[in-house]
Amino acid sequence: MEHLAGKRNVWYAVSAAMLVPSVFALVFWGLQFGIDFTGGSAWEIQYTSDVNTEEITRVLAENGRPEATVQQVGDSDERRYLIRLKELPEGSEEKSSLTAALGSLGVLVPEGESLETVGASVGTSIRNRSVLAVAAAAVGILIYIAWAFRNTQNPILYGICAIVAMLHDALIVLGLFAVLGHFADVEVDALFITALLTVIGFSVHDTIVVFDRIRENLRNQNIGDFEEVVNYSIAQTIVRSLNTSVTVTLTLLALLLFGGSTTREFVLALLVGVVAGTYSSIFNASQLLVSWEKGEIQGLFHRITRTGRGVAPEVSSQA
Repeated sequence: MEHLAGKRNVWYAVSAAMLVPSVFALVFWGLQFGIDFTGGSAWEIQYTSDVNTEEITRVLAENGRPEATVQQVGDSDERRYLIRLKELPEGSEEKSSLTAALGSLGVLVPEGESLETVGASVGTSIRNRSVLAVAAAAVGILIYIAWAFRNTQNPILYGICAIVAMLHDALIVLGLFAVLGHFADVEVDALFITALLTVIGFSVHDTIVVFDRIRENLRNQNIGDFEEVVNYSIAQTIVRSLNTSVTVTLTLLALLLFGGSTTREFVLALLVGVVAGTYSSIFNASQLLVSWEKGEIQGLFHRITRTGRGVAPEVSSQA
């Protein structure tokens, strides 16, 4: 534990190994947005007997809805199916004809039917507001941390490091869902934004606990230099952070394994975010403070800017 900050390049490499594929998936595949963001209808139907999802898809395509996707939801014995398709007005003749066509596959349960429709303009508005919500949370966190740590040597730095750790966690969650959307047709809905904001809050909360201990220990001049202060502070808080994360993780695992299918993606986003948030608060946020204090980040920026201007790096020569 005493050499934790001294191995910060290892922790950065681990984060990079998670972030690179996440960014790749987001750039090249992107998120698969649900009807909450794109507009459309979610039509849930229920049969009295098992029906093949491929047959439902075929019937819908034959009746003018080739874009429809079908998945079975809930327990298998409930025989409920969720159909996602472009906007389907309630009470329209098309809906009646589709209901009749689907009824040819088996007996439909009238009480098990529900139809939710979101217009395209509403979906775009929800998506824009979701982005604004995440941005506002980041700005608010930066301002609050800068104020809370105003008595430290560089209060803005604490806020920036917390934001970097927060973005680290958010990108990992977003990247995972980009991969799931590409390979498993998992869609992102408004509930996912709720999970993402919860992850952001958990990440920053855990980071502030470590930062607060660093601030307290900086007042003790007997500990040593800044790196030793960070090591000592992490040693004091790591048990508390791990205990909190393990209890939350076990609860989320139980919900993921035994909960309903309607909340599975929500719970998965929380689970991945909590694990990533625990890692970033211990192995990233505090280590970034050390890297800044030692001038490593400034040196990296200097080398990047020199390379960007076409200035050759200095090469030492020996006689």
